[in-house]
Amino acid sequence: MKDNNNSDNNKVFSSVAINWYPGHMAKTKKQIIEDLKLIDVVVEVIDARIPVSSQNPDIKEIVKNKRKLIILNKSDLACEKENEKWVAYFKNKGIPAILVDSVSGKGINEAVKKIEENYDNERYENKGRIGKSIRIMILGIPNVGKSSFINRIAKKTSAKVGNKPGVTVQKQWVKVSNKIELLDTPGVLWPKLENETVALNLAYTGTIKDNVLATTEIGFSLLKILLKDYKSNLIERYKLNEQEINLIIENNNIETNEKTIEIMNIISQKRGAIISKGEVDYERVATILLDDFRSGKLGKITLEKVQ
Repeated sequence: MKDNNNSDNNKVFSSVAINWYPGHMAKTKKQIIEDLKLIDVVVEVIDARIPVSSQNPDIKEIVKNKRKLIILNKSDLACEKENEKWVAYFKNKGIPAILVDSVSGKGINEAVKKIEENYDNERYENKGRIGKSIRIMILGIPNVGKSSFINRIAKKTSAKVGNKPGVTVQKQWVKVSNKIELLDTPGVLWPKLENETVALNLAYTGTIKDNVLATTEIGFSLLKILLKDYKSNLIERYKLNEQEINLIIENNNIETNEKTIEIMNIISQKRGAIISKGEVDYERVATILLDDFRSGKLGKITLEKVQ
C-alpha cells in the first residue's frame, strides 16, 4: 500500500456505489414526503460517533419547514467531551439535540420531555385535532439504532430491530402515550455517495455492509485514524508496547502506510491472526479492529469532531 491517502480512499470508495441505493429507497423517500403532511415534529436519529456522515443530506431539505429534534444515539460509544460539543453545535443551529444510549435507555426520558414540549393544545384545536397526540416522524439512515430508540421510547418491541442495516422495511405507527405518536420509517440512504470520508465513516460503523467493501482496506483505514487520535486506546486494548509503537510512528524513514502495516503485524501477533508460516491474516486483523470499534471495546471514540 502506497502512502497516498486519496489513492487509498479512492480504492476503497470505488465500490461503494454497489447496492448503495436499492430501488425501494426512492419509493420510501417519496412516501416520507407525502407523510410529512401529517407530522408535527421530525426526530432524526444519528450516530454520535459520526454526526455528520450519519445525517442524510436529503432529509435536511425535505423536512426544512418542520420542527426538528436530533437524537445523538450510541452516545455511550462516543467520546464524552465530543458529545457535549455536538449538542452545543446543534443548539447553535437552532436544533435541540439529545444524547441517547438506546441499549441502556439513557437519555430516553429527556427525549420524551423534549418531544412533549412541542405539545400545543391551542394549535391543535385550531386544526380540529382536539385531544390528539403530537405526531412524530422518526427518520435516520440504516444502522444508527433507530428501531432500538423507538422500542425504548415506546417501552415495547413493536419496531423490528436487528444488527444489520435496513431491518425496518415498512412504515409503522407506534403509540407512546396519550401525547406522543411516532411514525417509524425504513432507513433512508441518499442516491449519490461522492465523499470518500463519509463513505469510510459509514463503513467503519457498519452502515455500509461489510460485503460491499474490502474489509482489509476498511480496517487499515480505521487503524490509521486510531493511531492518530486514539493511540492509547489501541495500546490498552491489544496490550501493545507503547515505546515500540512510538518508535514506529516517529520513524521518518518509512511512509505512513508502512507504519500502519507494521502495527497491524504487531496486533496480529497479539491476537494470533496468523495464517501459516508466520503469514499475517490481514482480513482477520481488520475484522478484529472493526468489531472492537463497533462494540465499544476500543473505548469511547468519536471519528467526527466539531470544527
